[in-house]
Amino acid sequence: MRCKFKHLGILFMAGMLIVSAGCGSSGNNSKSVNSGQETGEGKDSPMTFSFFGADASPNWNHMQDDVGKEITAKTGVTLEAEYDVGSGGGQSKIALMAASGEYPDLIYAKGELGRLVDAGAVIDLTELIDKYAPNIKKVMSKDMNRMKYSKDDPAIYSIPTNIGVDQQIFDATSGFQVQLRVLKELGYPEIKTVQDFENVLKEYVAKHPTTDGQPTIPLTLNADDWKIMITVTNQAVNTTGAPGDGEYYVNPGTYEAMLHYKRPEEREYFRWLNHMYNEGLLDKESFIQKDDQYKAKIASGRVLGLTSVEWEYQDAENALKAAGKDEFTYGHFPVTLKEEYKDHSMQSFGVDGYGISITTACEDPVRAIQFLDWLSSDEGQVLRNWGIEGKHYNLEDGKRVIPKDVLDQKVNDAENFSKQSGIGLYSVFGVRYGDGVKDSTGNYYTTNFPEQIIASYSDAEEETLKAYKATTWKDLFPSEKDLPVKEWGALYNMQVPTDGNYQVIYQKTQDIVRKRIPEAVLAKPADFDKVYDEFIAELNRVGAEKMESEYTELVKARVSLFTGKEIQ
Repeated sequence: MRCKFKHLGILFMAGMLIVSAGCGSSGNNSKSVNSGQETGEGKDSPMTFSFFGADASPNWNHMQDDVGKEITAKTGVTLEAEYDVGSGGGQSKIALMAASGEYPDLIYAKGELGRLVDAGAVIDLTELIDKYAPNIKKVMSKDMNRMKYSKDDPAIYSIPTNIGVDQQIFDATSGFQVQLRVLKELGYPEIKTVQDFENVLKEYVAKHPTTDGQPTIPLTLNADDWKIMITVTNQAVNTTGAPGDGEYYVNPGTYEAMLHYKRPEEREYFRWLNHMYNEGLLDKESFIQKDDQYKAKIASGRVLGLTSVEWEYQDAENALKAAGKDEFTYGHFPVTLKEEYKDHSMQSFGVDGYGISITTACEDPVRAIQFLDWLSSDEGQVLRNWGIEGKHYNLEDGKRVIPKDVLDQKVNDAENFSKQSGIGLYSVFGVRYGDGVKDSTGNYYTTNFPEQIIASYSDAEEETLKAYKATTWKDLFPSEKDLPVKEWGALYNMQVPTDGNYQVIYQKTQDIVRKRIPEAVLAKPADFDKVYDEFIAELNRVGAEKMESEYTELVKARVSLFTGKEIQ
């Protein structure tokens, strides 16, 4: 059987898309769960589901990798997958889907779920999960409320797959990054503040103005499209002692939300970036280079420092590892504007995140949920995380162990390992337990646990960590034990209105941010405050305060949904 994109017959009239206001908890736009195969009747027969993923997946191998073949052997399912290219987050593609009414059977929509709900394109999974998904119910047992769309619409339109249940953090992959060779030559200096970070870059580039015949770059940023949030604007929050909540700062006492740029502390972070630019320590191409140009610079080994997260630049770092240049890779430090601030990287937001949905185009939603449920089982999770026993790991005295040659390929030839093994390519296709959780055999569900993380470090990393009297990079960061779990979860996953004034105002503020922040950073120091004052005034002129008020009410409703508390 084959599920293909189905045209939903959505008509256009006078340029207006005529759709239902949304599926709602009543599921009026959803197919009956009885339309598919009943449990046990042909659920392992050959079936193809179409799928779209809003993230890029450059190593996708059409399920011809080891894990993909095993998934098909166990479930009968083959995925006809399409992934977003570049760094668009699926926005353009999903907008086209909503306009045309043509959808894949399964979709990982990231931040565009609300658009699909408003178009009546995704089904309420509540009944499907209850009847046909015992593994999903088991994993999500104490977090079922966190799967609900909103307080007003408690339907389950997606199951969260980008964060694990009971997730523990064993390593740091964020903060500010400094090359290991820099740290070693300078005697492993203390790096706690932006001033410390600046001093290290300045001292090293003065000694080594070129790297392999090219100009050494002290610091570069990636401002290509939404990546500006990752390496530029989010760091204003992270370095000034606030939790990361996307474009907003939420007061933990009152739940009042405002665009985080309005915090006086953040102005001072951008003033520091302005200083770095005018001192010649910030790459002059930071705000005009494309993502591939940014990564190429890192892969060349001539970028001394970054203000990013590992997943954002990992392709370039993998290239350095593959070339045997471990000393050109990066260590992680919890850098803040002043020592009085505390980095919140380790703060937990609980189980909440982007997830996978079944659309109204799917002819067999029961079979689809059974597929996702199998991948959420212990067997499915171990397969997705560890691979094939005897090939990617062995059982030694009852413990899963990755052989040294496999681990070496996984660390130093990550791209080819991913393509061949399939490990890491199927994470969005089911719920899962997080790092540090053990299964019934006493083994960890994932390969991210202290012993395995330490085993994956290069000699250069081990040497560096030893110099800082640390075992992992996390040891340098404030502990999650000292930071409260966020009552509102991950606000990047909170659904906001997809129509009306909110989206219009939000887009206007985003356009202003992406214009004015670079302008402020690149200004003459004497002009910085003038530019920043105009930036804040312009945000308010386009309606930021109204948008902030609306967002505040959404945050309060979310806290109420998650905690059961009534918020005034």
